[in-house]
Amino acid sequence: MRLYILSRNEKLYSTNRLVESAQQRGWEVRVIDYLKCSIEIMKGELKINYLGEELPKPDAIIPRIGASRTFYGTAMVRHFEMMDVFTVTGSLAIQRSRDKLRSLQILSKKSIDMPKTIFASNESNAKDVIALSGGAPLVLKILEGTQGVGVVLVESEKAAKSVLDAFYGMDVNLLVQEFIEEANGADIRALVVDGEVVGAMKRQGAEGDFRSNLHQGGSATAHKLTRKEKATAIAAAKAMGLGVCGVDMIPSKRGPLVMEVNSSPGLEGIETSTKLDIASKIMDYIQRNVDVSQTKKRKIKKDNIGA
Repeated sequence: MRLYILSRNEKLYSTNRLVESAQQRGWEVRVIDYLKCSIEIMKGELKINYLGEELPKPDAIIPRIGASRTFYGTAMVRHFEMMDVFTVTGSLAIQRSRDKLRSLQILSKKSIDMPKTIFASNESNAKDVIALSGGAPLVLKILEGTQGVGVVLVESEKAAKSVLDAFYGMDVNLLVQEFIEEANGADIRALVVDGEVVGAMKRQGAEGDFRSNLHQGGSATAHKLTRKEKATAIAAAKAMGLGVCGVDMIPSKRGPLVMEVNSSPGLEGIETSTKLDIASKIMDYIQRNVDVSQTKKRKIKKDNIGA
């Protein structure tokens, strides 16, 4: 088995764990900085070059594409897909998950519950947007923000109007969401692999911070999902078309609400808090799919010979 991990930093915990898990199975594994890749496109030929040399075709890839490099990263993933290489997360699914607005539209279409969300242009009246969202307190999210950056809680309608006017004046794309007070600054991340939840943690925001992101000082503990939470996480992953993802949910009076579906979930927080070997579950997923693909190819070859 030849496996490439598309990652810009081989020293990251997640990348290290994936390499370690693949090596334990005796696989040939290599970390590839996708920004140093170039592609060749000719009639009937698709090639990828890395540091001046053509990359041998792998059996599978694990994309770990940074949010700021989504366009280039997914172009590389798409090229591997065109070469009939198995990828744990497809290029289209990555693009969908990175677009906060698009992902919420997809989840809504599949009847998956989420906080009420308003998206409007800078031509909209701030008062109308606030009224549509149900009034303050409100959460404002910059569409391009990641890891809790660009997320603001406004506790009064006056403050909400001032912030909305300021952002709209800068032509910033915003989502306006209802604030789920009963969550008390906590959320739940469920790690889904091949349609099954393989681990879950509860993240609690730092004191005085409603954001639960670990990058913002939050803490994590193992969490046993309710039946509804588990079903919601699996449904969200399926709706987004992601084989491996982290589904972020916030507890509410009406049940779990999906906040985001992450196509490149970090492994450190969930493996540390749950003591589970999540990396191995991802390798199992790859093995199953590569085995199926190889069996199909052998059958086609045999049928062609027989013909």
